Amino acid sequence: MNTVEIYTSPSCGFCSAAKRLLKKKGVNFSEIDVSRDAGLKQKMMARANGRHTVPQIFIGQTHVGGCDELMTLERAGKLDQMLAG
Repeated sequence: MNTVEIYTSPSCGFCSAAKRLLKKKGVNFSEIDVSRDAGLKQKMMARANGRHTVPQIFIGQTHVGGCDELMTLERAGKLDQMLAG
């Protein structure tokens, strides 16, 4: 299974929704809180091609995008494939 990383902040509803979907699917993920660390936010932005909103989700080496993109993958039946690698 591919590793999953999700950049978040505590008060973000979209972050909560993305994490809820991943947990429902039984996916272990690393959560990186960027709310208090400008360096982590800069790293996220560099990895996410300048995107500065959270969540930013990575499956393996692939930048998925945010919550909307994650949900779109799930509805299209493509998320399980990406997770499996």
